[in-house]
Amino acid sequence: MTRKEHAMELFESGYNCSQAVALAFADLTDVDEKTIAKMALSFGGGLGRMREVCGAVSGMAIILGLIYGTDDPGKGKAEHYARVQELAKKYEAENGSIVCRELLKLNNGVDSAPEPTARTPEFYKKRPCNQLVGYAAEILEEYINTHN
Repeated sequence: MTRKEHAMELFESGYNCSQAVALAFADLTDVDEKTIAKMALSFGGGLGRMREVCGAVSGMAIILGLIYGTDDPGKGKAEHYARVQELAKKYEAENGSIVCRELLKLNNGVDSAPEPTARTPEFYKKRPCNQLVGYAAEILEEYINTHN
């Protein structure tokens, strides 16, 4: 199973977009899956379902930080931000935006109540989230494979 498929499967099992992407790469970090799931939870639905930066993009950024980040407050920020921006731009080029409400074509954050939308067959028909999760995992895996 590819990481893209795994991320999509995680999303379909109930994890949010950010968790699904991050968990698909948990084995490449020194952080356990339970912690990664908790860490990524807040970023689902575009940061707490406020429809800001897509959670799948945030999931990529979390993993980039865990794999390539530094804990030295004085070093590595520019290189790391460039890495995050590179993947975000690639995601945006493919999908037209990195903003959740724009990707979902929601006006002014409509559908931003804290309660998640039920994952019904209708949900998957009208929401591109699973495909967005898959694409985020795909470009993250490509990046990792070419930078390790």
